[in-house]
Amino acid sequence: MSSNNSAAHKGQLSADETQAIIDMDRDHHLHPYQIFDVFPEEGALPIAKGVGSFIWDTEGNKYLDAVGGLWCNNIGLGRDEMADVIAEQVRELSYASPFVDMTNVPAAKLAKKLADLAPGHLNHVFFTCGGSTAVDSAYRTVQMYNNCRGKKDKKHFISRKDAYHGTTYAAMSLGGKAGDHPDFFDFKSDDIHHLSSPNYYRYGKGLSEQEFADKLVAEFEAKVEELGGADKVAAFIAEPIMGAGGVVLPPANYLKRIWEICKANDILYISDEVVTGFGRLGQWFASESVFGIVPDIITCAKGLSSGYLPIGAMIFSDAIFEGISQADQGYYYAHGYTYSGHPVSCAAALKNIEILENEKILEHVRDVGPYFMEQLNTLRDLDMVGDVRGSHLMVCVELVKNKETKENFPEELDIGKQVSNEADAMGLIVRPIVNLNVMSPPLVLTKEEADFIVSTLRKAIIDAGEKMKEQGHW
Repeated sequence: MSSNNSAAHKGQLSADETQAIIDMDRDHHLHPYQIFDVFPEEGALPIAKGVGSFIWDTEGNKYLDAVGGLWCNNIGLGRDEMADVIAEQVRELSYASPFVDMTNVPAAKLAKKLADLAPGHLNHVFFTCGGSTAVDSAYRTVQMYNNCRGKKDKKHFISRKDAYHGTTYAAMSLGGKAGDHPDFFDFKSDDIHHLSSPNYYRYGKGLSEQEFADKLVAEFEAKVEELGGADKVAAFIAEPIMGAGGVVLPPANYLKRIWEICKANDILYISDEVVTGFGRLGQWFASESVFGIVPDIITCAKGLSSGYLPIGAMIFSDAIFEGISQADQGYYYAHGYTYSGHPVSCAAALKNIEILENEKILEHVRDVGPYFMEQLNTLRDLDMVGDVRGSHLMVCVELVKNKETKENFPEELDIGKQVSNEADAMGLIVRPIVNLNVMSPPLVLTKEEADFIVSTLRKAIIDAGEKMKEQGHW
């Protein structure tokens, strides 16, 4: 447990009560990405309260949550107006079937709102339970679209190494992080293919950024040909900025050039905006506003409700809807979830969007985001910091053993976790991913809170580095 600033709160427990929670959790709760060799000893940090950008554990220790939950705490935690609208909707209508010919008021209103916010011709919405299921739904919808058009061989999907698209079967298969494809799980590989990561810092190898982009575009074109041409390739899927793969910004014009090739060859472009949507880059969606792309499908979740309730969506084009909805052919959409368009989740999402609009939070991100990036870049003077990258409130610090060669620390040292442990003790939560510290703070972050993140992370990196030296690892 951390020993940082404590304050009494409703969920605060004694040390013995806290240990009982940790024991119950360890014995009965299987966590996403649980690491079995260390979890039995370390257990989990039990969180009891959250307000704005801050969380408290059960012993009263306070932390600035620079991870924003899991890329999702956009409007801040503990807002009364969210609690009120959720409670009101539960009393009014806690559930209604979304299947076939029933709907509910919040679902209909949210579908219209998302169609209004989405770029171009994306006027149709299918609701899911989260980001992973939105990606799986996109995968299945693309298959249906091509089958309905009589193009039953047009089934190959192209993704990229280091991509993250979720953890359901198709979504995880579409992802390209090596750590997400261990040999003790199975993955779909017959129609899913991965191109090179667009990580210029790691893989540019002496090329200019434009030359690196040229190489990636040429690789895409070659893969299409290798798979039998455009008649065989169904879709390309990409995050505008890679999230869990290391907050990787695409080289200039690379994604737009891929999109243009897709448009010219009847290949659908799927933009995975589960992280970038709803303000993280200061825009409702990054595809068109930041990268000049109007995709055929946008998948979203996380910031859609700011994590208050589970909900995701697949927003798709008029052309796809027309392709799958030919009544004279007897088509029907044989896909859906019990909780698609859940009225309480949709009511929460509508209120979340209203707050983002009324409080001009996207405009705030466009102010505080560049400031946060500017301050984070001051960490480049540290010997362990190889790269600082990101945009607005989606950022990453990459830690290296040697700045000149970009040599990594051995993976088993888990240097990112070493740094995050030091940060925890000083009241700051950052997300460790091997040699990375990733941050996606709430969009309501103040400049003062940004300063605290940067100064605390600086000390955490220095302290972790000193321990590495003492142990002979650096």
